[in-house]
Amino acid sequence: MTLDARRLKEDFPCLDQEIDGKPVVYLDNACMTVKPRCVMDAMNEYYNQYPGCAGRSVHSFANKVTEKMDEARMIVREFLNADDERECVFMKNTTEGINRISGGIGLEKGDRVLTTDKEHNSNLVPWHMQREWRGAVHQVVKTRDDNTFDIEAFKEMMGPDVKMVAMGHVANLDGVAIPAREIIEIAHDHGAMVMLDGAQSAPHQAVDVQDLDVDFFVFSVHKTVGPTGMGIMYGKMEYLKDLKPTTVGGETVQDTFLDHSVLRGPPYRCEAGLQDYGGIIGTGAALRYIMDVGRDSIHQWELHLNRIMTERLAGLDGFSIIGPRDPSLRTGIMSFNIADMLPSDIGTYLDEEYKVMVRAGRHCVHSWFNARGVDGSVRASVYLYNTEEDIKIFCDGVEELL
Repeated sequence: MTLDARRLKEDFPCLDQEIDGKPVVYLDNACMTVKPRCVMDAMNEYYNQYPGCAGRSVHSFANKVTEKMDEARMIVREFLNADDERECVFMKNTTEGINRISGGIGLEKGDRVLTTDKEHNSNLVPWHMQREWRGAVHQVVKTRDDNTFDIEAFKEMMGPDVKMVAMGHVANLDGVAIPAREIIEIAHDHGAMVMLDGAQSAPHQAVDVQDLDVDFFVFSVHKTVGPTGMGIMYGKMEYLKDLKPTTVGGETVQDTFLDHSVLRGPPYRCEAGLQDYGGIIGTGAALRYIMDVGRDSIHQWELHLNRIMTERLAGLDGFSIIGPRDPSLRTGIMSFNIADMLPSDIGTYLDEEYKVMVRAGRHCVHSWFNARGVDGSVRASVYLYNTEEDIKIFCDGVEELL
């Protein structure tokens, strides 16, 4: 392994502590990653040294924050391999990005939108709203019994009236990826746009939006060791320039008159009002940190840890995994249940007795659980700072329950 998780763990202050005499084992990374010192230092530098507004004034504070904001946008461009930094728009999170896209592409009555049956609520509810508000038709491509994507079912559902294919690149339920490149090629052949929810892919594997040829790509920075309240919306320039902004005002306009306004081009037309400059600067630091570690190394390390979890637990009586048994198909996520136990009880036990922090519930994928009559699951998700010792402690706790 080329990744030294023990060394990387030292960069994260919250992991260098004990609770009730036990080390912290943080395995809720699919929800939120913790932050390294370099991100907090970059944000503190803004607040301590040049807390001005970008793009407005001409004084030293303003010039410095404008420079740092532009630098962060260039880092995002590199992170995604976008063709132009203007295709990278700062958002609050993935949810805001998807809402901007769904509300801005101009859906009309009868336009079809395809998603999977494992979408996070953030990539489900906005399309429900477009159905209610504009008469769009939302349809679901159901996954196979093992939760992997059914490409043949997708092909059968495609047609000239499909305007948008909006799918999670990697599912936060079980860590299973869709065949994105093939999906995009088929959708484009039918004249449809494609948006990928990259919240669970961008932090964990290299994403090349040009190579994928994806039209829109969104992800949350709080899942990429960055600050909360920050996200990225990528869009091809040909679509961004025509995307109707759903929020307008300061910074979105080139000029205004009493009877009309002239909007600016991307990305500014989509970034209304005063921005979270500290968060944007922290975003640049976070993405640079991840690129320095190397996403290929991160991906391989997560698979290594998932194999350890799977080999130790998967065969035990009463233990069941959601999704495929093969850990290589679930990246860094293990979502599981224990017979005759509530997920919340499992999560509470692991936290109280072992200081292992996991997610228990329906993971904002209520629709998948409701369709199957399942109450929820426990989700353990790893990241670059998790060690083999972390996994051993987690497995010890699960085995004790069993």
